[in-house]
Amino acid sequence: MRSACRRYAGWSRMRWASSAEPRGRRWKRSCGCSTRVRRMPPSHSSSSPRRDPLTPEQRSAAMRRIRRKDTAPELALRRELTRRGLRYRVDYARAPGRPDVALVGRRVAVFVDGEFWHGKKLSAERLSEMPEYWRRKIERNVERDARVNNELHALGWTVIRITDRAIGRDLGGAVDVVERAAAHLPVATTPDGVDICELPS
Repeated sequence: MRSACRRYAGWSRMRWASSAEPRGRRWKRSCGCSTRVRRMPPSHSSSSPRRDPLTPEQRSAAMRRIRRKDTAPELALRRELTRRGLRYRVDYARAPGRPDVALVGRRVAVFVDGEFWHGKKLSAERLSEMPEYWRRKIERNVERDARVNNELHALGWTVIRITDRAIGRDLGGAVDVVERAAAHLPVATTPDGVDICELPS
């Protein structure tokens, strides 16, 4: 026996039918039968930046769950410093910016920065295409890094910033730079992602 909906030669008026199912709604025919249609994701215009789907409070809570210290790159750096006999303090609160590693007696502050979150190798075009929340966060990180560098320089510290990827690529080369800076020796070249921050001219 044919179902009731087949008595209709075509679609008549359709309306949304409420559904308790979480994955979508159903279109309902005038005969009462319904069929599922796939819910399509919202489209974004390529000319306008995307918005963060989370509220500021939700995003702040998510960011607080990200580890601020004792990350894998930091631990690798510290193990190599220890192996070479260099003494240091971790997350040194007595210096501006709380350096991840501080060779206090040598006045060398080392920061291990996420390459993405600190705007390394991030073009202005790529930054402009990001959701507003992330763009503003990265811009604030870059501004804070510059401010901390200046404050440390004013107190006589040498500032070295090493990206997490630089540690993964060339841990020995990164530690070589720290070791030479601690010995007050000139550093002719630095590996990619390792910067000895200078005072702005």
